[in-house]
Amino acid sequence: MVIKKICCIGAGYVGGPTCSVIASRCPDIKVTVVDKSKERINQWNSNQLPIYEPGLDDIVLKHRNINLFFTTDIEEAVHEADLIFISVNTPTKTYGEGKGRAADLRHVENAARTIADIALSSKIVVEKSTVPVKAAESISKVLKANCKANVKFEVLSNPEFLAEGTAIDNLLNADRVLIGHDLTASGENAFLELCSVYERWIPREKILGTNTWSSELSKLASNAFLAQRISSINSLTAICEATGADVSEVALAIGTDSRIGPHFLQASVGFGGSCFQKDILNVVYICECLNYPQIAAYWQQVIDMNEYQKKRFTNKIVETMFNSVSEKKLTIFGFSFKKNTGDTRESPSIYVCKYLLDEGARLNIYDPKVPHDQIIKDLTNPSITDNPERVKNSINIFSDAYEAAAKSHAIVICTEWDDFCKLEYERIYDSMKKPAYIFDGRKILQHETLAEIGFEVYTIGKRVHKPAEKIMNGNSSH
Repeated sequence: MVIKKICCIGAGYVGGPTCSVIASRCPDIKVTVVDKSKERINQWNSNQLPIYEPGLDDIVLKHRNINLFFTTDIEEAVHEADLIFISVNTPTKTYGEGKGRAADLRHVENAARTIADIALSSKIVVEKSTVPVKAAESISKVLKANCKANVKFEVLSNPEFLAEGTAIDNLLNADRVLIGHDLTASGENAFLELCSVYERWIPREKILGTNTWSSELSKLASNAFLAQRISSINSLTAICEATGADVSEVALAIGTDSRIGPHFLQASVGFGGSCFQKDILNVVYICECLNYPQIAAYWQQVIDMNEYQKKRFTNKIVETMFNSVSEKKLTIFGFSFKKNTGDTRESPSIYVCKYLLDEGARLNIYDPKVPHDQIIKDLTNPSITDNPERVKNSINIFSDAYEAAAKSHAIVICTEWDDFCKLEYERIYDSMKKPAYIFDGRKILQHETLAEIGFEVYTIGKRVHKPAEKIMNGNSSH
């Protein structure tokens, strides 16, 4: 089989960017992204894409309707495809066995059944969604049980390793491409066919072949290890604040050790995003099912530490502001879970806002990329509040940072947007109620400079000295 047509089921954060890059690097391959959501497909076909990723707009606009297509016509796309990516949502189950930990694979199963119903010729089916170990085996069983005579499927596992905000660069300059396959002649052939697509721009030595189960577990393990590093450095922030150490200096000392390295050691209010928590919970559930409670407890602690960090940060805000934020106006800078993305899934901002709203605060919220209706949707979700009307009456959403900060008691930095470092904080200070507080949950601002302006400044993992304290410390050293 020579791959000339690719179909991707699922037009989300993985399917859309991945297929856009494939289309850009393989102009002879027709790439079709399908989704049952007409609204989402309409957005992909408009000038306002449904997701924000640096560099994505340019690629889509250049290749859309040339060799990159977005449609709701799944039947035609599957029928003509040589290779099909399954890139649908795999949320954590909210009911039944494994509730709160196991992955909900109904969308994956439905995609497999749809492929089996439509396909009239043999296909390579590629599991792209993040799934638990042996999901490819389940997909294969569904396909084989429902396929037509003389139609054969080879199922590959090809997990994504994309970081939102840098997804296009991750795709163009991948550390590695991981492809799991059956250890059979037909499985090896399918592996080589998918390799031939990626080899258009990825060096062959960076394409790793494994068995299917190793590929699936590697995805979960990668995210678990990265999240573990964040929780590890965050666990030291309280110690730093109590003792006078600076967690950034500690992280630098740790990161210069070649055995450890510097990445994912930036202390913060906590990690978010669609993958870290979901994938760790999946690992926890697998361990429970395999009767390894000690290993399950080990990985659960990574999640518990992340929750503790968000709560500790919020408690510090309340404690600092005379143990009450009731009816006080607090300005939240940043609602996405990280900079350079509009994604809010599991964003620490949601939980910081929830805790502050529970304490009676009134919130002004500003984020340069998150739509206003998404902020309202997240904060009125039943898992966040049982009183959505009270939440709506307690928040105001702004399109300008200075307007959001005016007449507020405090600024709370929840996302590390570069724009927040460039704001005129003298102007912001003059517009705020006094004492004016800044709580930097991302450790990105010039804290001593802000203190000199007049702010009461608090950040993660560091004591901020006031100007008078610096003078006294300087005098005492002579």
